[in-house]
Formats: sequence, C-alpha cells, structure tokens
Amino acid sequence: MKKIKVGFLPLYVKLYDDVVPGLRPRLEAFYETMAKKLEEQGMDVVRAPFCRLEGEFLKTVADFEEAGAQCIVTLHMAYSPSLECVKALTETTLPIVIMDTTETYGFDPMVDPDELMYNHGIHGVMDMCNLLLRNSKQYAIAAGHYLHSDVVERTCGYVRAAVAAHAVNGIKVGTYGGEFAGMGDFQAGKRELMEWFGIDLMEADDEEIKAIRAAITDAEVDAEIAFDDANYERAEELNETNYRENTKDCLTIRKWIDKHGLNAFSMNFLKFTAESGLKSVPFLEACKAMTRGIGYAGEGDALDAAIMGAIYKAYDQASFCEIFCPDWKGNSFMISHMGEMNYAVSDIKPQLNNVAFNYTNAAAPVVGYAKFRGGKAIYANICRDAEGYCMVITPIEMLDVKEDSFKKSMRGWFKPSTTVADLLECLSIYGATHHSLLIYDASVEEIEYFATLLGMKVITL
Repeated sequence: MKKIKVGFLPLYVKLYDDVVPGLRPRLEAFYETMAKKLEEQGMDVVRAPFCRLEGEFLKTVADFEEAGAQCIVTLHMAYSPSLECVKALTETTLPIVIMDTTETYGFDPMVDPDELMYNHGIHGVMDMCNLLLRNSKQYAIAAGHYLHSDVVERTCGYVRAAVAAHAVNGIKVGTYGGEFAGMGDFQAGKRELMEWFGIDLMEADDEEIKAIRAAITDAEVDAEIAFDDANYERAEELNETNYRENTKDCLTIRKWIDKHGLNAFSMNFLKFTAESGLKSVPFLEACKAMTRGIGYAGEGDALDAAIMGAIYKAYDQASFCEIFCPDWKGNSFMISHMGEMNYAVSDIKPQLNNVAFNYTNAAAPVVGYAKFRGGKAIYANICRDAEGYCMVITPIEMLDVKEDSFKKSMRGWFKPSTTVADLLECLSIYGATHHSLLIYDASVEEIEYFATLLGMKVITL
C-alpha cells in the first residue's frame, strides 16, 4: 500500500482544562497510542495538540494543509462542542475520516466511575457528525474498540478511499486516437468530464508523437530491453526487429505522458497505422504504466482511465479489465482484454510475444501476457443513467488458477458473490458498461465511500 500523510486531529473541550486539568496526561498518552496504530497501518501521521476552540481548530487544519496532509482523521478525546470545529472541518478541502473509539474496552455497571471522564467522546462524535451533515461535508466513520475490532484498519481503508477520490479532481488524462467508434456506453465529452469530475482531457497530436519517437535513441531502446529481460520472459518466437520497433512506440507514449504530466491515458487501437505517429500498439507500455501508477483504460475510455489513475494514488493492486466469458458450469467469469493489465496483480512473470494484428496495416505489437492472481477483490463499474453517474460495486473472489490454456492472453477468472446469471442480470439492469475496474485489498465500504465522494449513486450487489 502507498504511504499516505494524514493529519490526526484530537478533539477536546476547554472546560475540562479549566475544571479537571489532571485528565490530560492519560488522554495524551492514548492519543499517541492511536497515532502509532495508524502508523502501523502505513500512515504517515502528522500529530497535533488537543484542539478545543474554533481558532485552535482553524490553525491545526491549516497546519495539516501546509504539511501536505492528504486526509484528516479525527479522534474525540472527550466530548467536544461541534460549533468549535465545524468551520475548520467544513472549509477545508481535505476529506474527513472519523475514528470512533475509546481507551477502555468494558464499561459495565461495576466499572470505576472515574473511567467515565476518559471514555465519553462518542457523544461528541454524534454532535460533530450532525453539524457536518447539515453543512454538506461528507465523511466516513469507523467505530469499535481499537484492540478488539478492526476499527483502525477500517479507518485507514476509508483514508485510502478518500485520498483516491480527492485525486480525481484535476487529474490529467491523455488519449491517442480518440474513442472507439460505436462504443457508446463509456463515451463522455471533454466538457462533461470536466464539469462532472474535474477531469482534464487532452488528445495526442500525431505530429508531436512522431517527433518524440524520432528522437528516441538506440541506447534508450537497449536500456528498456535490458529492463524487460530482468523482469519478464521472452517467448522463443519473439521477433527481435518487431520488439525493438514496438519498444520505441512504448517509450514514445511514456515520454509523451511525462512531457504533459499525465496521470492517466487511453488509446484507440484502430487509429494505429503504418502512417501514424506510432507504428504499433504499445500494449506493453500500458501494462508498465499501470504498474507505475498511471491510470489506463482501453479504446479511448478517458473516464475509466482517470478513475484508475486516481485509484493508484492509494491502491497499488488494481487494474483495468473486461468481463469476457461466463463459465456457467463453474459459476465464474473470465476477465481479459487485448493486451493490457497491471503487472502488479499478476501471479506469473509476463511472457513477451508477438501478436497478430489484423485490424489495420500497423505493425505487429509485442504483448507481455500475464495472469491475474487469486484473492479477494472488488469489481467496480462506472456507468451513467438518465440522472447521472453511478458506480456498481460487488465483492468477488479471484481464482488461483495454476494451469490454463490461454498462454497468449491476459486472463483471470473470478467467482461472484452470487451466481453468474444473477450478476449478469444485475449489471445490465443498472446499465454497467463493458469496461470495469478490479481492485484488490479494498473493502466494499471503502469503494462505496470513494464513489460517494465523487457524487455518484452507489449500487452494491
């Protein structure tokens, strides 16, 4: 998991400092304990003094922003009046995740009455949440005892989801060749993407692409092939000439991405010809780009590419994919695409091979064929109905396939949480597109929060 910087906000009440100042040492020790718990989950924690009054909250949140925090995690150390914190929390652009826990585990009728003063922050949480809702500030909350539940893990999961969602606004996406003609389900214009999500879309200039490609040296190609030899396998029949030319195409796309500071890209394979700026489809670079955290989706699908790019800000284990074929008998689906997947989620070394390309007069590309690893994952699909954008979410089990006959395919198989038939019916009832996202190491609740922050309707199957 990527390391995320969080501002850890302790909420308190000035009255207690005035009346019972002796409470502070134990509560401060508990705050430090919880900060370390967050760090154990991979968070880079920015600590803060106890905040009691509006001015203290405003200063602390400003300090978080200046320190580069990507999210605020709150912890009520005791009751804290909501009107003191609401201005700071609603005016900041940072997402809010609430960790609702206490130090003491058992609080039965025979507990020491003094424990009350150290363990009653939960009604402060309720007060604050009411004000956040009334001010249209979205948040996530995880409740539970820090030693007897997964509250810390869930808090960090919501943080990751919030950071990913926050990254969508302003994300830069490039496309090569525009959208695939006739694929209407994912199409969205430049203006729509900006108005709905803040996505900045640009189309590649073919003359610029030609110039970038012409400047690539043999030494750069040699270095990239050396990288491939260290990380991938070669099929015996791999054509060396095609491989070197395709490597130039891959490096061209990479340099174009770097030149324009793109966070994601897509390409329409039908626009690749012998006369175009790129002579073959750089499928291999699409895979490498996802592995580096650059979003990708096929066929000019800028929206899914952008969402993938944002997802990679917090989740390494994710990939663009498509449902291909149902296994009615085994109650599973095959997922695949032409030659693109994130190698970070492969359970084998990619094998480089030529692939026949019969769609245009472009040269045969090189593809590094790989296989999705087994494990729990989230299948997510972004679609649009008559009212706006939706995200369809369902938990799945990626199968650990040891042997298969699809050596020249990107491939994987998953079992849905229901039946193949039910999932297919539900996906189409809700208008799911044929392009999808696969996210490992995430919960349904995290991805629901991600979609909610983007203003999408959430449909969980």
